[in-house]
Amino acid sequence: MIRSDETFEGTFPFAPHFSDAAGFRMHYVDEGPRDGEVVLCLHGEPTWSYFFRHLIAALRGSYRVIAPDHMGFGKSETPADRSYWLQDHIDNLERLVLALDLRGITLVLHDFGSLAGMGLAARHPERIARVISTNGPVPFGQADLIQRIEANAAVSPWFSLLGKAEAAGALELLLDSACTDMPHLMALNGYDARRTPVDRAWINAYQAHFVEPSDNRGVIGWAKGFVIGKHRPETPDAEALRWIRSRPALAIWGEADRTLHAEHFLPLFTALFPHAPVHRLAGVGHFCHEEAPAELAALISAFLRQG
Repeated sequence: MIRSDETFEGTFPFAPHFSDAAGFRMHYVDEGPRDGEVVLCLHGEPTWSYFFRHLIAALRGSYRVIAPDHMGFGKSETPADRSYWLQDHIDNLERLVLALDLRGITLVLHDFGSLAGMGLAARHPERIARVISTNGPVPFGQADLIQRIEANAAVSPWFSLLGKAEAAGALELLLDSACTDMPHLMALNGYDARRTPVDRAWINAYQAHFVEPSDNRGVIGWAKGFVIGKHRPETPDAEALRWIRSRPALAIWGEADRTLHAEHFLPLFTALFPHAPVHRLAGVGHFCHEEAPAELAALISAFLRQG
């Protein structure tokens, strides 16, 4: 686990906060006025709250910005006696939100953090004020969800690699190896260092959690759960569906994403929010908050100011 006071050469200057509400030491960033509107940023694989550092800095003057690290990522613990399926991450997030009594939440979603966030929305729709999808699917009872996931997996280099590795009995070996070279793992997911160069602090920030094979349970759990069908998206009831459909929403999607293709996943968003704005970012890949941080911060700030 990363030291709680580690700032990675000042690139992550946020005070650490921890909660035991989910049964393990869960780290979260909590910046901005305590009475401000809540912006809850949810990361995916293989990132952590560091992924949102630019957005946190841009919003914390006016909003209470909270960015937790999922179990097995970032500054959070990686317990050995837990499973790492989607429903476990939803449980953990729910316990944190209830412990902090967060309400009027604007969700900022990326990658599998989107699935966890929409799971929270299904369980507690009344706590959600807005939904912002940034290269992240928004599963919420859509009839074609499974077909879209399968269609994307068929053309995504990352998901194709996972399937082949699992069939060969080498999935955990692949992920253990990839975790020791985080730039390579992120490149497999579409990060283009030629477009957005990385430095030592960036590499250290994304590799620091993954030192021993036992540290990799989060990365392995998410990938393995997809391949063997262990993840269970939350199904909203009619009242949750009605409430979330009525919320203001925004989608921002890097069109160069080869991991989660816009053609397969943006229709999930537009089916749920047919009148919501969609911003497609040409040349931006899967890790949009790293590749176009200023553009995302500007779009999200403008959306929040609309009230």
